[in-house]
Amino acid sequence: MIANIIYFLVFIILVFVLSIAVKAITRGVEAKQIIKEDKNLDLNEVKNNQNLEFINKLKELEDLRAKGIIDDDEFKKAKEKLLR
Repeated sequence: MIANIIYFLVFIILVFVLSIAVKAITRGVEAKQIIKEDKNLDLNEVKNNQNLEFINKLKELEDLRAKGIIDDDEFKKAKEKLLR
């Protein structure tokens, strides 16, 4: 009788420990996914910012050409430099 009670208590403790382990593993996996998504968002933001910078510089060059500050050859050279 006492052996059965001890087995039952050990079983309950084992289930409790396993449930804690499963929760910890689940939280770790979720945290990893969140970090991965954040990195992807950061990379997308960087790419978008780079694209916007390129577009703004190109517009500035076009404005300079339209105002006559630089000629077509200078515009082409500056544009090629931006494209690299």
